[in-house]
Amino acid sequence: MLKRAQRCINRNGILKIAIECNQKETFMLLSEMKEGDSGRITRIGGNGSLRRRILEMGLVKDSEIHVEKYAPLKDPIELIVKGYHVSLRVTEASQIIVEKI
Repeated sequence: MLKRAQRCINRNGILKIAIECNQKETFMLLSEMKEGDSGRITRIGGNGSLRRRILEMGLVKDSEIHVEKYAPLKDPIELIVKGYHVSLRVTEASQIIVEKI
C-alpha cells in the first residue's frame, strides 16, 4: 500500500523520486545511494538500448547490489552485483529504483 511519493528535479536536472510505503521501506534512485549502502533493484527504467544494456550487465529486478565507491569526481559509480564489479554513469544509475536494505 503506497503511502507517499515525492518527485522533484535536482540541480543537475535529474528527476528524483522517493517513495515511502506503510512498511517503512524506502525506495530511492541508485544514483542517490552512498558508498557502502546496499539495496535490491525494484525497477529499471530507461529507453530501449539503455535498458537492454543494463539488463545484459546483470542488473535485473530483485538483484542485490552494493555501492562500492564513487569515482573522485562522483561519476561513474562502482557497484557489486552478483559478485562482480560494474561501473555505471550516474545518469544511467538514475534510471534504476532500488529498495534500501
